[in-house]
Amino acid sequence: MTNSVDRRVRASQKRQRLMAAAARVLHEQGVERTTLADIAREADVPVGNVYYYFKTKDELVRAALGEHTAHLDELTARLDRLPDPRDRLKALVEAWVEQREVAARYGCPTGTLAAELGKRTDGSLDAEAGAVIRRLLDWAARQFREMRLSGADGADGADEPYDPDDLAVTLVSGYQGMSLLANALRDPDVMTREGARLAGWLDSLR
Repeated sequence: MTNSVDRRVRASQKRQRLMAAAARVLHEQGVERTTLADIAREADVPVGNVYYYFKTKDELVRAALGEHTAHLDELTARLDRLPDPRDRLKALVEAWVEQREVAARYGCPTGTLAAELGKRTDGSLDAEAGAVIRRLLDWAARQFREMRLSGADGADGADEPYDPDDLAVTLVSGYQGMSLLANALRDPDVMTREGARLAGWLDSLR
């Protein structure tokens, strides 16, 4: 009985190593350039064992997306401990800026994967990549909703209510844009400067 439990634990750990390795290697190399052997080597698992857990590269891509979702959920759960929604959003921006070296070298993990999958003619997996970004948008919108913003001055001088979903798109677009530019220019300082700009924008919302 004990041996059976031990085998299941080892199998679960091996699968988890492969999923984490898939997320790292696919981010660094892209889907097309990555082989199952690359992921097996990163996970320190014999390549023949990979097929026991994942039959195709697409299954590993799906597993990598699951890893990105798990990391996002861990981050937002940590941010949710902060009492103020504006502070949560600013802490999110800080977390993005902390990853500036990685972004400058490889871009945003989910954004680059979504862009690559979106170019496939079969249209497979791109919706799943988009779902991870949608998860981030929904979390950000909830924070803006909690802030109970009064609105921006309209053309007639009256307040026009902010739309939390639109604000979430603005925030996440800013992140994707600064990640893309930092990667294209190989300049992590882009993340620092634009992150400060996003934080200032968050502070400016009434």
